[in-house]
Amino acid sequence: MDIPVIFRYLKDLAANNNRDWFNAHRDAYESARSEFENLLTAVIARISTFDETIRGIEAKDCTYRIYRDTRFSQDKTPYKIHMGGYINAKGKKSDHCGYYIHLQPGNCLLAGGSYCPPPALLKALRQAVYDNIDEFRAIVEDPAFSHYFPVVGETFLKTAPKGFPKNFPYLKYLQCKEYTVNCPLSDDFFLAPDFLDRTTDIFRQMKRFADFVNYTIDDFE
Repeated sequence: MDIPVIFRYLKDLAANNNRDWFNAHRDAYESARSEFENLLTAVIARISTFDETIRGIEAKDCTYRIYRDTRFSQDKTPYKIHMGGYINAKGKKSDHCGYYIHLQPGNCLLAGGSYCPPPALLKALRQAVYDNIDEFRAIVEDPAFSHYFPVVGETFLKTAPKGFPKNFPYLKYLQCKEYTVNCPLSDDFFLAPDFLDRTTDIFRQMKRFADFVNYTIDDFE
């Protein structure tokens, strides 16, 4: 795989985000897309060593369209300036927690979780955390985990969610509106010769969180 090809293309696309440029450089896009799928294939193989549910997933089923949906956005630029892949045993549109790779010059990350779960599922996830707080804390407060994923969630309530006590000592774990974690990384991380080993280590730490979340989702369904 050739990660610099991906970064060069995304930088050029960010500077020329219009249809004429994109169409004139479609070969460069196809090359970058192919290299990104090669990256995902390698990462899938690594994750499969500790998460057997991932075995057999193909990179092409984990990627997203480069085209932006601009219908409800003030930003009318037509193309995404990142490449993302969501490695998920239940499919990339599932509420289940999977493994997400985001390449964007200056804004790369590895992440995962249940993003924007519907209200009933979010309540079930909060209840699972509340009922099993010691188990949950043992995962997310383990230094090996929190070193990569210091925060659970992206957006938060200002008070306790309905149906939960306001004096719960670990309220922050109930206030998140999504059960996700992310690990921001520099571009150099993906250019280093050992980036696959380090990516594997990060996702191996995340699996404990994914197992907790997915157990609740499976039970909910």
